[in-house]
Amino acid sequence: MPSTAIDSQIHGSMFSTDEMRKIWSDESWAQKWLDTEAALAKAQGELGVIPKDKADVINEYAKAELLDIPSIGEFYKSSITIVPLLCAFKAVLPDHAGEFVHWGATSQDIVDTGMVLLERDAYQVILRDMKACLKACLALAKKYRTTPMAGRTHVVHAVPITFGYKAAVWADELGRDITRLEEMAPRVFVGEMAGAVGTLASQPEKGLETQKRMFEILGLRCPTIAWHVQRDNQAEFVSTLAICAGTIGRIIHEVLTEQRSEVLELEEPFFMGKVGSSTMPHKRNPAVCENVLALCRNVRSIAPSIVESMVSEAERDWGCFLSEWEGIPRACHLLGCALAKSKYILENLIVYPEHMEKNLFLQKGLMMSECVMMHLATKLGRLTSHSIVYKACMEAYQKEIPLKDVLMRTPEVEAAFTEDELDHMLNPLTYIGLAPEFVDRVEAEFGEKANS
Repeated sequence: MPSTAIDSQIHGSMFSTDEMRKIWSDESWAQKWLDTEAALAKAQGELGVIPKDKADVINEYAKAELLDIPSIGEFYKSSITIVPLLCAFKAVLPDHAGEFVHWGATSQDIVDTGMVLLERDAYQVILRDMKACLKACLALAKKYRTTPMAGRTHVVHAVPITFGYKAAVWADELGRDITRLEEMAPRVFVGEMAGAVGTLASQPEKGLETQKRMFEILGLRCPTIAWHVQRDNQAEFVSTLAICAGTIGRIIHEVLTEQRSEVLELEEPFFMGKVGSSTMPHKRNPAVCENVLALCRNVRSIAPSIVESMVSEAERDWGCFLSEWEGIPRACHLLGCALAKSKYILENLIVYPEHMEKNLFLQKGLMMSECVMMHLATKLGRLTSHSIVYKACMEAYQKEIPLKDVLMRTPEVEAAFTEDELDHMLNPLTYIGLAPEFVDRVEAEFGEKANS
């Protein structure tokens, strides 16, 4: 019976996806270990290290469905090596082929390589969904390229931007994360086959050839030296996932905050029948956003424990790297779920341009103080203009009156501008700067990557 949120029949959809659960299932773990043993045997059979006919049998029977997975699990109550799997595998192999399994290898060679194969499968899902989120953000940026909205700094109104600009900022960050993922791959997806302490002493003649051919078969890079206790590759993998979770978390947090009733510029997808509260029928809560934020927060919390595991003893230390077996799959489950939900949110995001425009006028012109100041600066200098406009703004704020009313009776402003000129300066719809051009730059930078 499931006992974790990830595998729960009740809560499971909030913490993982069927796709990720399949990747990290017991059967998949066993299969990746068998794939590793099979690749080793195939390489050794081709090179004459073991009989080729035995290598062929090993490859033919390297199927997890032939093994009794629960019985293997029983052995792990007292053992953390690959031996339980090897015993179960040997039992199903005919023609004494089992005597040639694991030839010259050590347990960590198999479990490390198997882990990398699992990570690569999870990585492909994560990369795919990161690109889908990027594509959705670029589509929003293009559609709302010139749609004005309030820019906010320190949570309060600053000067206008466009929603397309905001979405382009999201896309830019996602694009860099995708680049990080792609650049990380050749450093992380490296196999391990080095023997007891990493010297390949058990295979002095054809060890390097075996290693090279084995990883060609598995599609992994060949290590320059054993990484039994070098865990920087694993730390980089989960740290990069944490960065992705930071980006996704920030984007979805913006959607959530702009769904506030008093703002309501954005809203997560809604459908009739989606219930927000058991006691308040009117509620349209950003429940999916909240789910994503919790997932991303937990992904980021996993990274420090994996980095901590980099400090290990001598040439082997399972006490450190075993934390990877729990932490890295969990990070993949949580981020995979967060990305699936974020993709859904971004592709179906409800946008309210009319509310964005309405909110631009909430402060009765205060948002346009920079525009007025910069125009006045051409006549009086910037510092002097800042002081004049500052005093006018504070009076308008305290009295809750339009900024124009105060400016029109400010001598320096009255002498510098006509009323029509001032009206133009105070119109937030005309002060979006180069926001559309920045949207175009992001599209040019990452448009191709989103569709690759």
